[in-house]
Amino acid sequence: MQNGIRTVVITVSDRCAAGEREDVSGARAAGLLAEAGYDVGPVQVVPDGADAVEAALRDAVDGGARFVLTSGGTGISPRDRTPEGTARVLDTELPGIGEELRRRDAATVPTAILSRGLAGTSGRAFVVNAPGSPGGAASAVAVVLPLVSHVLSQLDGGDHG
Repeated sequence: MQNGIRTVVITVSDRCAAGEREDVSGARAAGLLAEAGYDVGPVQVVPDGADAVEAALRDAVDGGARFVLTSGGTGISPRDRTPEGTARVLDTELPGIGEELRRRDAATVPTAILSRGLAGTSGRAFVVNAPGSPGGAASAVAVVLPLVSHVLSQLDGGDHG
């Protein structure tokens, strides 16, 4: 159980933010994290764009979140700017996580290699960009769950053991 790890899931989607589409991917990620014992609040939904992503991430981190997962906005369409907003708040980038997400998903979805999602740390928080599809969000959760405790321990000054 990961009780006590305050977790925020942020869905990045113009259509979901406008109420035109139901948020399935963020809800799926939040459900999986809650099942794993994380303290997950309601999914936040923000429109696409670097400024909206940056503001939501800063609010989550400033509000005490230790793990923040975004879903959506990692592609190549003109409004997909989640990585740009995320880069503004990261202190340290962890490129291997984004690489692993793309590698795993590309085995079944060849276009997954087009994802530009980032991962890294911001203050004492671990931040990960997941794709906006329900499968991509679930895959991201599966990749990062074994890492969260170690990353947070490192941010708290723990040993590499």
